[in-house]
Amino acid sequence: MFECSPDHALVTPAQFDAVAELLGRPPQGSFSVAVAHPDGRPVVIANAPLLDDGTPMPTRYWLVDAELRRRVSQLEGHGGVRMAQAAVDADDLAAAHARYAADRDALISADHLGPRPSGGVGGTARGVKCLHAHLAYRLAGGLDPVGDWVLDRLVDLGARS
Repeated sequence: MFECSPDHALVTPAQFDAVAELLGRPPQGSFSVAVAHPDGRPVVIANAPLLDDGTPMPTRYWLVDAELRRRVSQLEGHGGVRMAQAAVDADDLAAAHARYAADRDALISADHLGPRPSGGVGGTARGVKCLHAHLAYRLAGGLDPVGDWVLDRLVDLGARS
């Protein structure tokens, strides 16, 4: 289905252009392609923890695939955030937020004096804020119970579509 790039391969010019088109604007910071379709089209990007202007970027993993974004938005529109929050174990979710933050924060130099990103998945410290961010983290190889929950629902939605 998708190919995960464990080392987050360098971005090709075609991938950069594809991400800019999917975002509707040029990216504002450095990123790599964390997950791609077999043909190289980006599915998930891994953002640098700071944008080019130094602004903190709490969302390390960003779902850019248009079809997946549409399907996750559909799920959110049907109460998915609330349902996911109720369905997953709070301790497992807290651990996912901590892992996500540690992964992102490890990329910031210890001597960095400026502002730093905060929170876990999607920039939130606890609970569920954005199913897109949880799915992106899960697809990029993160252990995320909400990402698992979303994947299960997307398979169900796909069977009904």
